[in-house]
Amino acid sequence: MPIFMDRHDIRDANAEAVAAAHQEDLKVQAHHACKALTYWCDEQRGTAFCLIEAPTAAAVGAMHREAHGLIPNMIIEVDPSTVASFLGRVTDPEGAAGDPIREAGFRAIMSTDMANSTEITNSLGDAGALAVLTKHHEIVRRALLAHEGREVDRAGDGFLTCFASVSQAVACAVAIQRAFQSYNLSGAGPVDIQVRIGLGAGEPLADGDALFGSIVNLTARICARADPGQILAARVIPELCAGKPFTFRRHGEVRLKGFPDPVELHVVEWTG
Repeated sequence: MPIFMDRHDIRDANAEAVAAAHQEDLKVQAHHACKALTYWCDEQRGTAFCLIEAPTAAAVGAMHREAHGLIPNMIIEVDPSTVASFLGRVTDPEGAAGDPIREAGFRAIMSTDMANSTEITNSLGDAGALAVLTKHHEIVRRALLAHEGREVDRAGDGFLTCFASVSQAVACAVAIQRAFQSYNLSGAGPVDIQVRIGLGAGEPLADGDALFGSIVNLTARICARADPGQILAARVIPELCAGKPFTFRRHGEVRLKGFPDPVELHVVEWTG
């Protein structure tokens, strides 16, 4: 049976109220051939996201209507493996037992790309390039593990990753650049490895019909815009890191493919 995620704007509601609504869903779910799997509640931003196994999106709306009358603002079909990759679970947290779940769906997204992969392959050949790529993956994954990042996807020379904490995402990006700098200065490898990094952040259902679709696309565009060895971040990143020990420099507004309005970017200073 398909899995759906919906979005509720719940201004002035709290985690207790959302938990109570979830319990009401459980009482009536069988009437609509649904199974309310879990939810995410963000009191600060006034949003909640429910994950439901259901025959149709209409059945999800009907279940909510009967249970508590809170009609979703958006409902999309999702892949449970994608939900698990971004949000870490597809059921209630262990031990929740009806208690309010105060876990936001908001995530920081980091996209990385190895800048000089073509030149490396041309100079070292396939076997040599594979060894360099393996080292690249090792360095990135070590930083992800240290900063509670989750690998969502890997395509060739780069990674798509996510974090529950924006500051951890920035710290991870800085750690990655510093690790590659140390590796390059050590002379341990046959060539230097340089990466571009892009940072963004947002909620699961911002717009469109894909989980984290717009923010993933934006972060990928930001990454492609970065210079080798640079970390570029969307404006939301420094805003959410106020008071944290990071240094941001305004890069300016740029136009990115697929986004009609200029996007304000900031450089994360990581040297020194």
